[in-house]
Amino acid sequence: MTEVLEITQPGLLATLQDFGRFGHQAQGVTEGGPMDERAFLWANRLLGNSYNAAQIEITLGQFKAKFRHTTLFVVTGAEFPLSLNGNSIKSWRVYQAQAGDTLSVGHNDSGLRSYLAVSGGFRAEPVLGSVATVVRDGLGGLQQQGKPLAKGDVLAAEVGFAKTLESRRPSSSVVTAIPSRPVLDLIPAGQIQQFSTAARQLLVGQTYQVTNKQDRMGVRLQGQHPLPQVPASMISEPLPMGSVQVPADGQPIVMMNDHQTLGGYPKIGVLSWTARSILAQLPAGRKFQFRWLELAEAQRELRQVWRFFNVMR
Repeated sequence: MTEVLEITQPGLLATLQDFGRFGHQAQGVTEGGPMDERAFLWANRLLGNSYNAAQIEITLGQFKAKFRHTTLFVVTGAEFPLSLNGNSIKSWRVYQAQAGDTLSVGHNDSGLRSYLAVSGGFRAEPVLGSVATVVRDGLGGLQQQGKPLAKGDVLAAEVGFAKTLESRRPSSSVVTAIPSRPVLDLIPAGQIQQFSTAARQLLVGQTYQVTNKQDRMGVRLQGQHPLPQVPASMISEPLPMGSVQVPADGQPIVMMNDHQTLGGYPKIGVLSWTARSILAQLPAGRKFQFRWLELAEAQRELRQVWRFFNVMR
């Protein structure tokens, strides 16, 4: 392995993430992994990497790094301003960096997270089969202790790439931008039958707003009208990623990648794969709506995604 990148400014939060840590929820270990799986998988596909190759998840930009070795790289996710040696470059496009080149990721209100991938993927010692950083659990990351990346950290990768991949980008038919007013698909699940018809209709009938109470564990939402007649809390049970819990105040909470593995609030549904990736990019104040999606349709979408990106779980 060769040292390829040195962090010179990590910004608010920069973490090393592969596709996630699976098979350990019975021991209370959450999955981790990229909040915006769609952007993550595209970055690896554009570089010809394995779907699981580790990347840097950059939250709210303000990130800088220096390349230590020639490599191909791409930045996907939020359309933050990007520059290489002070020259503007585009996201969702593969570039070649030379030793000594400096990459800067700025910030705007287009989203929350971007993903920096290099040819071959960043390398670190896995913990429970993954390098995914989960700060809450103290797992993964560059030093295997769940710590975010810091100034001076140096990341290594397998050197060697196909020069023909330079300038590669998704087809023009692929929409990479987040809609200004998204509609998030929700699969009826959990305790859906315990919610009244009025509550189910209100959930998809009103507009919700993302609050500033959000992180990699979950996102609290605010609707104009709380859901009525919320079922009572129950004995804690397993929480799938993307599950929408409803506490007594009637305002939903969506469980994201670093969520606790058990929860006692009733669940009205689970976000689809695309919906989770969109929500991961919505800043506080952004408005959206839910719509119901049949389980079979959500499963069909996920099968298509896994085939396209060669995901093997």
